[in-house]
This record gives sequence, structure tokens and C-alpha cells, in this order.
Amino acid sequence: MAAQQELPQASPAPPLLVVISGPSASGKGSLLAALRDLDRPWHFAVTATTRPMRAGEVDGKDYIFLDVDTFLRMRERDELLESAQVYDRWYGVPRQQVRDPLIAGRDVILEIDVQGADTIRSIAPEALTVFVMPASMHELRSRLAGRGTEDETEMQRRLHEASIELGRMHEFDYRVVNRNGQLDDAVHEIDAIIAAEKCRVNPRLVQFL
Repeated sequence: MAAQQELPQASPAPPLLVVISGPSASGKGSLLAALRDLDRPWHFAVTATTRPMRAGEVDGKDYIFLDVDTFLRMRERDELLESAQVYDRWYGVPRQQVRDPLIAGRDVILEIDVQGADTIRSIAPEALTVFVMPASMHELRSRLAGRGTEDETEMQRRLHEASIELGRMHEFDYRVVNRNGQLDDAVHEIDAIIAAEKCRVNPRLVQFL
């Protein structure tokens, strides 16, 4: 009787760096909040910013809110993985927010603008990138108007920038449409993408620090 062939031992999948990006008001913040509610073993990297805190936001959870001087000192000390000025405000990802959980074996979810995604992609080519988009420019304008934080000139500026960013969707691994009133669908799609990536025969191996 032939001996049974032993199956290869399954090793844990390496941690993922998941970059969620898209135009302003595409709903990235709402998606991140809903993804947290799934209670998966993910670390959500918190971006530092110099923009004012909006109603309902929590310092250290939604963003790390800093004054300009503090932010620029972090930038000079190379404590930021990437940083950029977006709409006259500074944004940057503290290295520790990504490095430490990856070393500990945890998947990291990072929300960042399209410009920042470029930098992360150059540093970590094996990062998993997801482009979040609205169903239409009409929906995007409606969301911007609903925030009540931009005047008409600023809104037109953001809509113009969004049209440029939408043209760069092909640079990303996946596209998720975040339609008005259908947030749960977008959340489930991102959850499924991450689950599928964890099952790859040839896994992504993020090495950049």
C-alpha cells in the first residue's frame, strides 16, 4: 500500500499594507469607520494633519491633529513615511504607525490621498492599493456641499482635482464604487479583497523599512 503523501504545512500569510485612496469626498473616512466596526485584526494607521478638526472627529483616531511647526519638525526628522501639502494643509503618515504593526505581523490599513499613494507605492511596491470612487461627479459635488466646509471656489477646485485623480484609477490594484446609501456594499467589497489577498499562493511581501 503506497504511503500517503503529506501535505505541505500552511504558513501564516505575511501582513498586508492596504492603501485606500481616492478623490476628496469619495467617502474614504466613512469607509474606514465602517471597516473598524468589522472588528478584524487590522491596524488602522492614523495620518497626521495640520487641517482643523471637523465636527465629530477624534484626535488620535480620525487624524493626529498638529500645528504647522510640530508637523514640519517631524518632517525634518524623517519621522514621516510620506508627507505632502493638499489644499494648503499638510498631511503625513508617521513611520511608527505603519512600521510597528507590520513588524508585529498585523495587516495595516492606510487611508491616503492619490498623491500620497504614489509615494507609498514607490516605497512599498507590494502594497495593496484600492481606489475608492463615487458613482458620479454629481454625487461627489453633493457630498462636498453637504460637508459645508468649502465655498464655491474651493468646491470647483476640488471637483477639478477629482476629475484628474479619477483618470489615474488604472494605477491601482482594485476599484471600489462607494455609492450614496450603499456604504455597506463598498465595505464588504474591501473586506472581500483583503480576504482574497490573504489566500494568494504567492503572497505580497511588504519590505520597505
